[in-house]
Amino acid sequence: MQNGWLGQFLVPLGVEAAYSRLGIVLVLVFTGFPFVVRTVQPVLADLDAEVEEAAAVLGASRLQVFRRVILPTLIPPALTGFALAFARGLGEYGSVIFISSNVPFRTEIAPVLVVARLEEFAYREAAAVAVVLLVFSFAMLAVVNLLERWSKRHGG
Repeated sequence: MQNGWLGQFLVPLGVEAAYSRLGIVLVLVFTGFPFVVRTVQPVLADLDAEVEEAAAVLGASRLQVFRRVILPTLIPPALTGFALAFARGLGEYGSVIFISSNVPFRTEIAPVLVVARLEEFAYREAAAVAVVLLVFSFAMLAVVNLLERWSKRHGG
């Protein structure tokens, strides 16, 4: 939409987010980003500044301190946050329905398929799609659980 606050700058450049895959990705990033922040923020708050200072005293540059001290600590919570965001995004309906336009095989999303099948009284098809989404969400939550166990076991 070229009249939107962001579209007025992007449409003249040839970038259209409304009713496209880019728009769906942007919406899912904005709805999933809090999950990443909630998992990474406590780790950053608990990060010991003395370890960073020790690395700097030993001659490490800022990039080396980040790469060898901070980043290894952030990888497990970041992966956990991304997995939670992905699990949340699988079933996202409310925000995505406004941007997806539901073009078959292009911007069609699974939750819209569920709603459409329910409106057609095709309960078996709706249940099948919903079960697939549920299985993927549970699989992502299992991955999150495994990541947490792995990070605790490896000193994270």
